[in-house]
Amino acid sequence: MNNPKSISLIFPLYRDKYTVIKVINKSLKILKKLKIKYEIIIVDDCCPEKSGLIALKYSKNNKKIKVIFHKKNYGYGAAIRSGFKNSKYECVYAVDGDGEFGIALNDLPRILKKYSFNDLVITYRYKKRYKTSRIIISWFYNALLRFLFDIDYKDISCGSRLVNKKILKKIKLTTNSPFIGAELAIKAKYMGYRVDEVGIHSYPSNFRAGSSIVLKNILITIRDIFKLYYKIYIKKKIN
Repeated sequence: MNNPKSISLIFPLYRDKYTVIKVINKSLKILKKLKIKYEIIIVDDCCPEKSGLIALKYSKNNKKIKVIFHKKNYGYGAAIRSGFKNSKYECVYAVDGDGEFGIALNDLPRILKKYSFNDLVITYRYKKRYKTSRIIISWFYNALLRFLFDIDYKDISCGSRLVNKKILKKIKLTTNSPFIGAELAIKAKYMGYRVDEVGIHSYPSNFRAGSSIVLKNILITIRDIFKLYYKIYIKKKIN
């Protein structure tokens, strides 16, 4: 049974100058209520809006906030992996930095309860408040992964997940794309770790469209899906 005494929160940034301070303040409010050790890790993936500099200025008054800068834009998955690598506490909560899930950090206590009996807790949106095209893409994506990898998760790449730091040391994550959440969940499942999911509230950002649905990221994600499929079913090698 997992009863964490410390937690690292990770927020990847790209175009999030309007939401980064809101997300940090919301996180601090929730974390203080949990009464456990914590840190907040902001990963600036070479933001064109210099969102990380906003966070860095804010962090000067709070040593529990760490800001990491990428010299170039490596991608969402790379930002998450940087956050994982630089986290120091026993469980790690990765949340998108655009406010969609950050505003809904009230769900964290429920996620921690589910985590008590699991190594990884992924999330799914109770209701998808998006354009029809994005809902269709999400449906097809999840259906494809359920078929290829024999899984039954509702929304495997939802932008919020809580993971035990110990398993991050044993699972080798390689993708730089939005496939990172699915890669983590699939590899954790096939390596015998306990994985469960919980429904959360989400509020799509009014400031920008999700970067994961642009054509470039879709194509890279498709490539990463079949690379993992090849490793698991052809080479019989998971991590």
